[in-house]
Amino acid sequence: MPFVGEILKHRSVSIVGLAKNAGKTECLNYIIKRLPLDYFNVAVTSIGIDGETTDQVTGTAKPEITVREGMFFATSEKHFRQKRPLSELYEVSEEDTALGRVVTAKALQEGKVLLSGPSSATALKRWMQSLGGFGIDLILIDGALSRLSTASPAVSEAMVLSTGAAFSANVKDLVGKTAFVVELIGLPLYVGPEPKLHVSSFSSLDAAMLKGHPVVEVDGALTDRLLMAAKNVLGEDELELVVGDFTKVFCSQELYRAFVRRGGRLSVRMKSTLLAVCVNPVAPNGIVLDSDILCRELSEKIGLPVYDIVKNEYEV
Repeated sequence: MPFVGEILKHRSVSIVGLAKNAGKTECLNYIIKRLPLDYFNVAVTSIGIDGETTDQVTGTAKPEITVREGMFFATSEKHFRQKRPLSELYEVSEEDTALGRVVTAKALQEGKVLLSGPSSATALKRWMQSLGGFGIDLILIDGALSRLSTASPAVSEAMVLSTGAAFSANVKDLVGKTAFVVELIGLPLYVGPEPKLHVSSFSSLDAAMLKGHPVVEVDGALTDRLLMAAKNVLGEDELELVVGDFTKVFCSQELYRAFVRRGGRLSVRMKSTLLAVCVNPVAPNGIVLDSDILCRELSEKIGLPVYDIVKNEYEV
């Protein structure tokens, strides 16, 4: 698929699922399988735990992560000891997790691994910086909806989004929810003068405070509480809120639409690059959506190609 070639143009790419069992691991394996490792050095890790054979919540079977010969991978000490492929140890980090320190190794043969790498975005960035001497061309980061910080442009240059029936069992609802996330990823960069007014998620906004401040910087998260306050003080004047990046937006789609209808705008300091959207039409409870309809309607809604990884497993 074309997006695998696009991945090679970036130094770091996050694969983020919008829900558990949305097909994120299948997507990661698909990418790994098609990378040109004969001339490309790749490292992979996860900010959570991935590669388990059984989902700890639903009890359903999960695809394991396969690393290829020559790939670097980072995982916890506990899971490194459980690895199956023969590997060469490169580094034991001082970054500690609940499962021990983070170990970086190089696979000397193909095999399946459990990935449980750095446990925070800050620790992840430190680990990425530590790879400087290993000649790494591309870092793949396994992420999740609950930790969208891995997809922040402050961490990774680009991202692949995975969604599916586990996120919503209704095609229309799934398309709408996924399209909203894609819309946030595409928020415009702020290019105006430096805002003089800064607020936080706990700030209270009123008309008097905003007088003379058409642009307001949001330090930290943009919550429903703050966005509601901003919406309520909007009148004839427009208001632009500036956030760090799309991962800092924690507001409902309905409230965001109401804010925009009143003349509000939202922009970001750093913009993410979305390379592809992949779908898994099968949910753990047995619900199966029509893959062709889902891909077509979502693609039309977001204006980007949408891929069913499993259905197109043999496509290049």
